[in-house]
Order: sequence, then C-alpha cells, then structure tokens
Amino acid sequence: MAENVVKRQVILDTETTGISTAEDHRIIEIGCVEMVNRRLTGQTFHQYINPHREIDAGAIEVHGITNEFLADKPSFEDIAEDFLQFIEGAELIIHNAPFDVGFIDHELKKLSGENRRVNSLCTVLDTLKMARDKHPGQKNNLDALCKRYDVDNSNRELHGALLDAEILADVYLAMTGGQVSMLLAANEEETVTSTPSGSEAEEVIATVKSRNLKVIRASEEELAAHEAMLEKVQKSSGGECVWLRES
Repeated sequence: MAENVVKRQVILDTETTGISTAEDHRIIEIGCVEMVNRRLTGQTFHQYINPHREIDAGAIEVHGITNEFLADKPSFEDIAEDFLQFIEGAELIIHNAPFDVGFIDHELKKLSGENRRVNSLCTVLDTLKMARDKHPGQKNNLDALCKRYDVDNSNRELHGALLDAEILADVYLAMTGGQVSMLLAANEEETVTSTPSGSEAEEVIATVKSRNLKVIRASEEELAAHEAMLEKVQKSSGGECVWLRES
C-alpha cells in the first residue's frame, strides 16, 4: 500500500437570474464535477435553487430555466452547507471565474452568521484567462474552445450548470495535456480513499486481487484512429501530449 499526495479539483459552473449582483441577481443552478489528480472521480454536485425573485427574460433565453420550474426548489441557504463541503479544500476550475465567484460570495453574504467566502475555502483557476493567454486575439468562450480542442458539445443547445461543468472538464484536460485516466468510485479493481486537506489530499490506493481478464487487441483501424487523436492532442496542447513524449 502506497501513499500519494494528490490534488483535488472541482470544475464549477452556475446559472443566474441576470448578470449583475449589484441588481441583486441570484444563483438558480450550481453544477460541479470532481477530479483527483486529473482523473474524473464520478462525484458531482448539482442543485437547482429558488432565487425568490424574477428571472430576466434575457437570462431565460440563455439557460431556459423559468420561474415556474424553480418555484418548488430549495433556497440557497438550504443547500449552502452541502455545497461548501463539496468545494472546500479544492482548486476550483471556472470559466470566467470572477462572475461565478462573485455570485457565490453574494449569496454567502446574505446568510445570517456566514463569514466564509470562496477564496477562504478554495483556490481558483480561471480557464477564460488561461485560454486568452494561450490564444490571444481569438474567441475563447466555451463553444469556441470545444471546437478548437475537438470536445463534443452537441448536447449544449442551452446553457446548463452541470453540463457546462462536464464540458469544461474535458476542455481543461485538453488545454493542459489530456486526461490521465478515468477513475470511478465503483471501480472493482481498486479501492480508493481520499481525505481532502487544503488544496491537496492524501490518496491511498489498495490494489485488489485481479481477476483473469480477457485481452482484446486493438485493430489496425483503431490504432490508426488512436494515433490521429494523439496528434490532435499534441497540436492543441502546444507539444505537451504526455503520450508522445520521449522517455
């Protein structure tokens, strides 16, 4: 059994009633996806929220969420503790982070006795700033990045917090060199225990006795498609594809 210090990241997105907290616009949806050491864990946080105010017509055109749909949903104060426990100690990955962080802090200020703010709980990485640094003078919204990095966003007819967080996870991994591997909590071959502490955690992986597995070799067509994908990753990551690095 080996111990490894790992990094926990949470990809986050929100939908809101409008664009300005100065006009007391509120969060109506939060979506989060967890990664540990660049591996998707399958753990998510998703919640619709009753904002107790009208949603701007322009905002409804963007995300399609209506006042009627949210009428029976919980208030932010009802879900705040679960949400904060999910993100605490992680590095948040957010596209246009000042917008989402500003809205979360706006909600926290409304809670009686709540003195916490996002920056006191997490570090924050803004993928919009990262994209602008990597691709100056180009469109760097999420749809443009999906096209640039060959990320499938065909299901994104409207904005949605969880869907956008899942798409952003793929974009972030492509921008930074690709996904290492997929790790699901229900993995039968490994038992994983992780205890977050700050922006890092300790992960202990115990390998369970392996079963006899059938080996299926890739076909020539599959190998060719794999090589083509590696070349795409190599190009889009500026030569940082880990699978093409010389040993």
